[in-house]
Amino acid sequence: AAVEAFIDHGVDVILFVGGDGTATDVATAVTAHDASVPVLGVPAGVKVYSAVFAVQPAAAGRVAATFEDTTTREVSDIDEGAYRDGEVQTTLRGVVATPVTEGADALQPAKQAYAGTTGALAAGVADSVRDGVTYVLGPGGTLAEVADALGVSGSPLGVDVYRDGALVVRDGSASEITAALGTDNVVYVSPIGGQGFVFGRGNDQISPAIIDRSEVRVVASPQKLDQTGVLRVDTGSEDTDASLRGWQRVRTGRFEKRLVNVV
Repeated sequence: AAVEAFIDHGVDVILFVGGDGTATDVATAVTAHDASVPVLGVPAGVKVYSAVFAVQPAAAGRVAATFEDTTTREVSDIDEGAYRDGEVQTTLRGVVATPVTEGADALQPAKQAYAGTTGALAAGVADSVRDGVTYVLGPGGTLAEVADALGVSGSPLGVDVYRDGALVVRDGSASEITAALGTDNVVYVSPIGGQGFVFGRGNDQISPAIIDRSEVRVVASPQKLDQTGVLRVDTGSEDTDASLRGWQRVRTGRFEKRLVNVV
């Protein structure tokens, strides 16, 4: 009803806040009314994989205020059932016009899936585990392989906490993860393929407070890094984002690592 009202009033752009579910609702309504009004997402949901989102809220504001042209972008969502089984299956939910502006790339690309094994990478992480250290394992297929290498059943869509050979939290909330932290903590995350986000997309349970108390380690296959380029962070805390930016050593194999810039 809100989108219909916007269309009836002839707005220049529909700016929405949320994730892929909200993007799907907006795109469905725009398409149903055969409207050409551009749509732009402010990233604020659990799943933010569609290509209609700006890379950060401030970037969405800049685009909305200055755009003079539009491009066609896809709204997509993942099949959560398949993801829990370790498969990334993206479903196209709609195609809409999205505003674009000159200068630095302010819109994120769509999530991409990459073939290839990360077994050696997962084995390398398992080899590095130390007693007494608390490990926070982010979501995604790469970290699911790490959990398998550690001999535990992780939650592909959630965040787990591992210590001394066992899961102490499975699919935990921010408060549950915080309560499980010790004096020596390590957070393992893997970037979203194609987008490069290591924080702020699909892993908001790993709050800035958790990040600030932990050592952050990034893992990714070489193929994913080749296609992703820079890494991105959007934790919601300017100070935490600033502490994460710069060159990050990313594990790509059992022994191999690569320096990648975090912006």
